[in-house]
Amino acid sequence: MIREIVLDTETTGLDPSDGHRIIEIAAIELIDHVKTKEQFHCYIYPERIIPETSIKIHNITNEMVREKPRFSEIISRFLDFIKDDILVIHNAEFDLKFLNFELSLNKLNKINNKVIDTLTLAKSKYPGSSVSLDSLCKKFDISIQERIQKGHGALLDCILLSEVYLEILGGKQPNLDLNRDNTNSYSNYQSKEDSSFKRNKILNNRLDQKAMLNHKNFLHEIGCMNSWKGYYKKIGLKKGSNI
Repeated sequence: MIREIVLDTETTGLDPSDGHRIIEIAAIELIDHVKTKEQFHCYIYPERIIPETSIKIHNITNEMVREKPRFSEIISRFLDFIKDDILVIHNAEFDLKFLNFELSLNKLNKINNKVIDTLTLAKSKYPGSSVSLDSLCKKFDISIQERIQKGHGALLDCILLSEVYLEILGGKQPNLDLNRDNTNSYSNYQSKEDSSFKRNKILNNRLDQKAMLNHKNFLHEIGCMNSWKGYYKKIGLKKGSNI
């Protein structure tokens, strides 16, 4: 099992050495490249004023974070969530610079997790193309309407980045819902089958009646009969098989 954490932050500015701090942090969990419901998200009081130029980007105002916890108050929960698993970050240098600065203020070690920088990954895979998060979303037909309307946000950007990351890896995994009725899909596949792949001589079914009935009963037990119904209707079972 591979556990990855898609991570993003929003800040008061561009560089912590100029006194800028994190004001929002979000992380969502992927297990074997599939997004789960587990996530970490919070706004943070930066102990300084958020400049107007930054507010125009992420729409996070001073009023929104005035009563929020300081980074020192959420740091344990954050580290417990990411554990030592792989971090997936777009332009990782930026976020890690801020995170490690906050950790140093609390006398904690720098993040030592393995990091996958999707910015570097995209540059390598699509040389010469724009690889901003917006551009990649457009490339993969992922809606950024909410980002346009509400501005950048750590949680929203994590969700978008998780989809972009899976596309960069080769596309989303197929729907694994085995309870879905796939009869039509099976029929469509059969109708579109390339005739050049058909055998000149149809092979006889090597499964006897008892083996097929055992398999059918097993499918009923696990609730996946609909996925095979088209097949069993095609090959036919003897009277009494209850297909």
